[in-house]
Amino acid sequence: MSNHEQHETAHRPVQRKEMSRRQFLSYTLGGTTAFMMGGAVLPMVRFAVDPLLVKKEGGDFVKVVEESKITAEPQEFKFKIHQVDGWYESDPELVAWISKGEDNKIFALSPVCKHLGCTIFWNTKGHNEYDCPCHDARYSKDGKNLAVANSPLDEYEVEVKDGFVYLGPIVPNTRS
Repeated sequence: MSNHEQHETAHRPVQRKEMSRRQFLSYTLGGTTAFMMGGAVLPMVRFAVDPLLVKKEGGDFVKVVEESKITAEPQEFKFKIHQVDGWYESDPELVAWISKGEDNKIFALSPVCKHLGCTIFWNTKGHNEYDCPCHDARYSKDGKNLAVANSPLDEYEVEVKDGFVYLGPIVPNTRS
């Protein structure tokens, strides 16, 4: 390549690529579609993600019964809690079997059988045990599994203050 050819290529005007009408329409329609889809999808993503970003509150304790009403014999008590599940708020009614143990401390058991989730009842067969009517699972007064179920009944966290029994979240059984 001679010096003259080099000089000629160096001073050649830059050739611009022209955009065709078809490319212009494709880019315009593609950008508009992406913008509109973003506008439609963004609220859905926010709806799904916002509940995950909300700070979780600690397990609240709910006032259930006066301490003086608790005996050594298990009694069924119903109480309501306030729960928020994503955007849905509700006040379901829960049940606990509350009694005093041999150490005179109050404890509360969940009524949900650990075998298949049926509701258990106290002393229905006269054996001073919790009985499950679905598959004949049996539990001791402390919630220890005696037959059929492979684990003990869960219990509620219990606080006693100002003469009342407060129940908190369900925890694995520590009594059996």
